[in-house]
Amino acid sequence: MQDTSKQFDAVITACRSLFINKMKDYGCAWRVLRLPSLTDQIFIKVQRIRGLQENEVQKIDEGEVSEFIGVINYCIMALIQLEKGVANQPDLSTVEATDLYDEKIAQTKSLMMDKNHDYGEAWRDMRVTSLTDLIFQKILRVKQIEDNKGKTLVSEGIDANYQDMINYSVFALIHLENK
Repeated sequence: MQDTSKQFDAVITACRSLFINKMKDYGCAWRVLRLPSLTDQIFIKVQRIRGLQENEVQKIDEGEVSEFIGVINYCIMALIQLEKGVANQPDLSTVEATDLYDEKIAQTKSLMMDKNHDYGEAWRDMRVTSLTDLIFQKILRVKQIEDNKGKTLVSEGIDANYQDMINYSVFALIHLENK
């Protein structure tokens, strides 16, 4: 599991770097997005990943890696929006947004390490396509919870689903890196 922790950190370092650079380019314009809008952005990313995995012809020169990074970063944005609520205009500095990013990643990594312990690193024997399908299932669950106005009877909340999507995306990126 030591390798998993290091590999997780390496993946997140790349994701975090892109997040910071986009903050420098655009500021935190994403703070105006309502949760369903972020969910739909994740949905689009996952649909594209599935298309890349299924279609022989690719018309845009970006592969799965950039899309999985997008899933991770949009999920972090969604977790921040869950905590802070939606802003009417950009309201975070790069430093503030990065601190929140780091906080959400620390919580998500802790969850991953706990689950990874209990599941015995089963993800290492999974295919990237299966991880993609699990992310797709999670995003559909989030959409349903949102349609239900956040109410669930017995299910985990939206935040846990976003965290799972981050962790599955990290696992997929680790697999892709090892190919």
